[in-house]
Amino acid sequence: MTPLRTTPASAHPPTGLPVLRLGFRPFYLGAGAVAVIWMGVWSAMMTGRVSLGNGMPPILWHAHEMLFGFVTAVIVGFLLTAGKVWTGRATPRGGALAMLWLLWLAGRIASVGAPPAIFAACDTAFLLTIAILFGALIIRSRNWRNLPIAGVLFLLAASNLAFHLASMRALPMSPLTALLGGFSLVVVLTSVIGGRVIPAFTQSVSPGWKSSEPRWLSTASIATTAAGLVLWISAAPGPLCAITLAIAAVLQAARLACWNSPAVLRRPILWILHLSYAWTPIGLALLAASAAGWTGTSAGVHALAVGCIGGLVLGMMTRTARGHTGRPLHASSIEVTSYVLIGVAALFRVATPFLPLQFQSAALLLAVCAWTAAFALYLARYSVWLMTARLDGRDG
Repeated sequence: MTPLRTTPASAHPPTGLPVLRLGFRPFYLGAGAVAVIWMGVWSAMMTGRVSLGNGMPPILWHAHEMLFGFVTAVIVGFLLTAGKVWTGRATPRGGALAMLWLLWLAGRIASVGAPPAIFAACDTAFLLTIAILFGALIIRSRNWRNLPIAGVLFLLAASNLAFHLASMRALPMSPLTALLGGFSLVVVLTSVIGGRVIPAFTQSVSPGWKSSEPRWLSTASIATTAAGLVLWISAAPGPLCAITLAIAAVLQAARLACWNSPAVLRRPILWILHLSYAWTPIGLALLAASAAGWTGTSAGVHALAVGCIGGLVLGMMTRTARGHTGRPLHASSIEVTSYVLIGVAALFRVATPFLPLQFQSAALLLAVCAWTAAFALYLARYSVWLMTARLDGRDG
């Protein structure tokens, strides 16, 4: 196979299919489609109307595809777009970008019926290829600040490989442990990237305002979050894990408070990011309660997965897509509705385990419907934008 190559950003005029000019375009489309279609498939599995051809337990399939199908597509789309800005070098486009997207798509198709070995080969090849490409981009440009993000990509690829090997019983560990490892990496990554973009976006619309977050708080919150999640995954003694996660929750809440500005409430495209990040301390606190034996793990996991990651994904997919297609950075009623729906999905999904048994199925159904509707609205508004040229005629 011919290696994928990148060339200086200035070498590409605005030619070729618009959908293949920058990484966010095909991967945001794919992620939105997976968020809608795969949630429908998951619901059909839970009601016994659909079964997988590869024998994978439905709960593992759902967790894997939401993490390594949906979330990873958004991360890749974002990084292949932001990486061009961070380094001043071009990221894959045209045929090279199409090959990457098709490799991602092959993994999604293989997940529902291909033999486990073929599913593993397609799925792991994609993320490993992305990690190598992004790592090489960072090293060639000497953009050392973002080298840890490349490291996280390699760790995500490793956790995905571990999941597949464990699922095929080629690795003596639980596939769920590998999934929780990948999930924890994404939570840490959202803390890192969220800590960059949320204050920056807030400052850009708040004249004279500047984040009051001290550097030690940023470092301590991320480090404590990572430590708490490692203890959680490794089933460390309950009190140690609970205390660490509780401290992380407090630090994350203090960090978010430092980013507050009066402009936030006036701009939905901004408050969705703040509101979604607020699920980080909530999720960590719920995991701390779980480690203390006060509740199960579902509420904490879904506070982070649906509330934090799902909300941030939707907020970033709208903001970056608007910006990189030459459109104003403000949310219309369609986007605001989708933001409200993702919040509703998070509330009902987190609340489900705490409700009386007779209400849990209805709450779960409401969460699924709200999630699906949120991303269906995104696709309805953004699909054409992602597939057509920028309004200002520029490349990208």
